[in-house]
Amino acid sequence: MAGNSVTGFGDRLAAKVAERGRLCVGIDPHPALLDAWGLPRSVQGIEKFARTCVEAFGDVVAVVKPQVAFFEAYGAGGYAVLERTLADVHAAGALSIADAKRGDIGSTMAAYAQAWLADGSPLASDALTVSPYLGFGALDPAVELAQATGRGLFVLAATSNPEGASVQKAVVESKGSMRTIAQSMVDRAAELNAQQINSGAAAGSFGVVVGATLENPPVLDHLRGAVLMPGVGAQGGSAADVERIAGQSAALALPNVSRGILGAGPNVSALRAATEEFAAQFN
Repeated sequence: MAGNSVTGFGDRLAAKVAERGRLCVGIDPHPALLDAWGLPRSVQGIEKFARTCVEAFGDVVAVVKPQVAFFEAYGAGGYAVLERTLADVHAAGALSIADAKRGDIGSTMAAYAQAWLADGSPLASDALTVSPYLGFGALDPAVELAQATGRGLFVLAATSNPEGASVQKAVVESKGSMRTIAQSMVDRAAELNAQQINSGAAAGSFGVVVGATLENPPVLDHLRGAVLMPGVGAQGGSAADVERIAGQSAALALPNVSRGILGAGPNVSALRAATEEFAAQFN
């Protein structure tokens, strides 16, 4: 990818979803899964795990989401595996979301953006999960680089962990109205998407993360971008929940399944079959 001549992430994602469906599958080499697959808790173990995942579903689904923490736990060797995994995902034709949840201020946020969103970086991904809870404006370096390189961001808005509600459901005044902090994050992402769409994009490149198990989620109808929805499968979220929560943004609502599929490993055929079974629910 290079410069402003590239197609933005939102449009690339829409095209890939039209081709392969909406399912996003995680690559999460959790220690318990390594054990279940008969793999060592080592760099070699996570490499085998990741390569098996890409072989099983990299050419099937629209989006693959490596969970960065499970690679980072092994230090430099783990990051080297992650670099190779991102390259393998790209070679298989899927888009990648690096689930790193980065969020900081100033030059530190700019450095995170360079790591995950810059052309030529070994960790460059199609999109990155980010945390806006130091203030949405603190994400500006990542927003600007994503726009310049045709990549995307998924902003944490309303997560399904119970601890998140104390912050995300707090009500604040924003632009003359009272809304939850989670809703204000969605609204800021929607504003960025509107700017891109007004400039000719069909879909914005700034998505949000909203848990598929939430009873009272923020309104997403006006987002005009993607919604990454963890919690489908093992955590109890269903296809009906995805449609209910996404509303008018359902066309780019990405149900994220990890354990529900990865538990079928290490057999490649079994992993592919589990992937196709989940994918069929969201066609």
